[in-house]
Parts: sequence; C-alpha cells; structure tokens
Amino acid sequence: MKFVGIAGFLVFITLGLGWLANPPMALLMGWPSLPVIFAVIYLVQWLGFLHAWYHKTEHFYDLIGSCSFACAVVVALWLGEGGPLPILLGTMVVVWALRLGSFLFLRVREVGEDQRFRQLKHLPARFFLVWNLQGLWVSLTCAAALTVILSGTSEPLTPLSWLGFGLWCMGLGFEAYADHQKTVFRRNAANHGKFISSGLWSLSQHPNYFGEILLWVGVALAALPAMAGGQFLTLISPLFVIVLLTRVSGIPTLVQKAKRQWGDDRDYQAYVKRTPLLIPKLLRR
Repeated sequence: MKFVGIAGFLVFITLGLGWLANPPMALLMGWPSLPVIFAVIYLVQWLGFLHAWYHKTEHFYDLIGSCSFACAVVVALWLGEGGPLPILLGTMVVVWALRLGSFLFLRVREVGEDQRFRQLKHLPARFFLVWNLQGLWVSLTCAAALTVILSGTSEPLTPLSWLGFGLWCMGLGFEAYADHQKTVFRRNAANHGKFISSGLWSLSQHPNYFGEILLWVGVALAALPAMAGGQFLTLISPLFVIVLLTRVSGIPTLVQKAKRQWGDDRDYQAYVKRTPLLIPKLLRR
C-alpha cells in the first residue's frame, strides 16, 4: 500500500499545481481546464498500467508517455483557441514527443525489452507507481506550455519567445543526433560490449540529456512572456527536468550501470576523466 499511497500523493500535488496555475478563464464544463487535463493524463497512465500488468510488458510505456504529451497539447489548443504563441508552443511539444516516443518505442522493439522493467513488471504496486511517475513527468514537464496554450493569448511573438524557440531547436537537434549516433554505434556488431565515445559523445557523456534539458528550457522561455499570476508556478517545468535527469532516474542510473560494466576499463576511465558529464566541452571554459 505504500507505493499506492505515494502514487496518490503525486496525483494530489499535480492537480494542486494545475489548479493554482490554471488561467482564469480556462474552464472545461465549469472546471479549471489544466487540472482536468492533468487528471486525464494520469487516467491514461492507469489504463496503460492495466494493459502492461496483464500482458507483463513494458513495450508501450514510453510510447504512451509521449502520446500523452501530444494529446494533452492538442486538447489544450482546442480549448484555448490561441494565437501564434500557443500554436508555436504546441508544435514544439508535439514534434518533440512524436520524435522521442517513436524512437524509444522502436528501440525497445529492436532490443526486445527495457531492462528497467525486467523485475518491476512482476511487482504490481511498484509497477503502478512507475506509471504514476510517468504521469507526473508528463504533467509537470509540459505545464508551462499548457498553461499558456490554455490562456488563449493572441499576443505576437516576443524576442524572448523567439530565443526560447531557438534553444528548443538546438536542444532537439542535439538530442536527436546523439540518439542517432548511439543507435548506429550499437547496431555495429564490432561495437558489442563497448561504450560510445565518438561524435557528440566525445563532447559530453550524456549529450542526449543535455539536449533534452536545453529544449525544455527553451519551451519555458518561449512561454514566459505570456504568463501571469499563478502561471509562473509552471516554470518548475525545466527545473523538474533538470532534477529528474541529473539527480533521479537519468544520469545517476546510467553512471552506475556504466561503472559496473566498464569501471575497470582504462579506456573508459580516461573517457570519463576527459569528457564532461553533461555540458559539452564547447560550452565549457
């Protein structure tokens, strides 16, 4: 029951944020639109959990998460009926979600499993919590974009919004190209059991995560000029992504896995010593 209780707490926190950050006139059947969208996001994850638990599969986990991003934004655009900025923000989120979701889904299909869930999918309470964590990830990560889209603002794009869009483009390109390089590397049988240290991976140990953080900072900056009141609470979005990837489930997990696999390898030790953990060499003094 402990894990179910944690899941309930996550839902409570998310809906509370949605209630506080909801634009004043954004209502759906008399209810604040943002917490309603967040609630539906969690509902989708619960349905995904039921399917995954019954079939003991994790193949659709990332795909459902990414589709949740896209669907939430499409619904918000329909409700908000906004101008250039909401459309820009919606496009940014949807393009990223479809790119990442399809990439992760095809990777799992190719590899055959996602090792993160090898044991979890047989532990219902913990597996349910993982799906709720995905609901939290989707809701908090796109909160800044959603609150501005729902506001229906028709103001023209500002220089700060264009700057945010530029950062998003850079981040998306960095993430996508890093993923492509690692996919090509893994498909080469000669690289079996080896670590990648070429291309963008020679500039950063985790260039895909750097791109991920950069693009969500871009989304928040693009949305910032149209925010007011409680909407500023959604600036937690890029901070949440940074904490998630650098302190929780991203880099720490991969670093420990790499140490177990290559910790005694002198080439790996040299690679770690000369290569920044996250921020690429070109951006460091």
